Order: sequence, then C-alpha cells, then structure tokens
Amino acid sequence: MELLHSGVDRSMIALWLGHESVQTTQIYLAASLELKEEILAKTNPVTGTVKRYRPGDRLLEFLQAL
Repeated sequence: MELLHSGVDRSMIALWLGHESVQTTQIYLAASLELKEEILAKTNPVTGTVKRYRPGDRLLEFLQAL
C-alpha cells in the first residue's frame, strides 16, 4: 500500500513482487478510503446527457451468426 500511495504504478508493483499478472497483485492492493477520497477529489462530475448504446443492424446480424 505504501508503494501505491507513493504513486508507483500497479504493474510495477506486480513485477517487483514477482506476480505473473496485475490481477494477482490487485488482491493485495485494496485501496484505503483515504486514497479513494483523494482520487475522487481529482475527478470532475459528468456533464451532458446519458445515452444508451444501440448497436447497428450489421453488428446484431454478426453476433447472431456466431
């Protein structure tokens, strides 16, 4: 957690720990509430309208053919 708090990238931490994948490292990097609040403070609220994705006919035909 100290490395994560210091700004070290998760993939680098995984390499140092000898993990095959970042997902393995993720188990050990449960972010603290303090870190989550810091990150949220850096974000901006979403503006605009929310729209639902509607796939086109070609995509639907392709998926149905699978």
